[in-house]
This record gives sequence, C-alpha cells and structure tokens, in this order.
Amino acid sequence: MQILSFPEQATPLALRLQVREIQEQVWPSPPGAEPPPQAPVHDPALHPWSMLLVEDGTVLAALDVLSKEIVHAGGRYAAGGLSTVVTRRASRGRGHGRRLVAAAREEMIARGLDLGLFTCDRPLREFYESAGWRHLPGAVLIGGTPDDPFPSDRPGFDKVTMAGFFTPDARRAEPSFRDSRIALHPGVVDRLW
Repeated sequence: MQILSFPEQATPLALRLQVREIQEQVWPSPPGAEPPPQAPVHDPALHPWSMLLVEDGTVLAALDVLSKEIVHAGGRYAAGGLSTVVTRRASRGRGHGRRLVAAAREEMIARGLDLGLFTCDRPLREFYESAGWRHLPGAVLIGGTPDDPFPSDRPGFDKVTMAGFFTPDARRAEPSFRDSRIALHPGVVDRLW
C-alpha cells in the first residue's frame, strides 16, 4: 500500500478514472452530467494536488488539497484545505481514509503551508480529530467570493471547522481564528473547500 501525490492535472488517467468512480459513489452526478475524467474538478488557481492511497493499482481512498493565501486579523497566511475526501465503499472501516487524511496534514506541513482549514459534516469531526486535525470552535469559513459569499453556517448546513496551525506565526495567531468568520473566498468553482 502506498500514498501517491500528484498535481490534479498530472494524475495518471487510470488512477483518475478510479477516483471519479469512487466520488460518484458518494456524490452521484445527475444522469448524463458526469464530467469527463480529464476535466479538472478544482479551480487551477487553488493549486490542487491529489493524494491517493493505492494498493496493487487500486485506489482505496483519495482526497485533494487546495491552497491559497488568506488574510485574517491583519496577518497573511498560506492556507490549505482538504476537499473531496473519499474511500472506496468496499474498503471502508479499515483506516484507509484516516491514514490518507493524516498524511495530507503532514504533506501540508512539508509544503510550507502556515495552516490548514476546512469544514466537515458535524458527524465526521471525530474522524478528522483522530487523524491529527483539531476542531476550531465557533469558526465559520466564508467561501464563494466577496461579492457572492458562501458561509459554512448557512441554513441547512451542519458543518464544523477543522484546523491545523503549522508555523510559529500561525500558532501565535490561532486565538484570532477561534469564534471568528474567516474569509476564505476560494471562488465560484470550489465554493467551500
């Protein structure tokens, strides 16, 4: 079993097809609206890279890491977040997703990001905590764009914000992120990572 990492567009097609199959298990497209496998899932401006847990050529779990600079409470930070975290249905319950999510956290640190921020469904909080992420109490990520915001506390959502503060500057700023509205603004493609 190995973890492979590629820029999204450089992911080999055979692996990308498997990832799309797993994503369709979790988030089915409307009939006839399945995107072509070579089409990017994410906005290239967010520097997406894909991480895959692979065994004997079979993708067991996959996720994408998106990143951009954010400004918060007067500071500038290289921020990254997890997106499209999936595990093959037949492989669930074996720790594959947890292993990959933990590896993504380490990869973000290795790539020099200051912090990681993302939302997850409330029932998944413990899963992400078991992989090294921490709940960021009271924090709301504001996705979308400044002109068309997409907050994580919008009606009908039941999200919590997860975080990792990797650099000394980010760790010092951590209190300013708690109980705050964080302007992520990833755009119109990835409205909220």
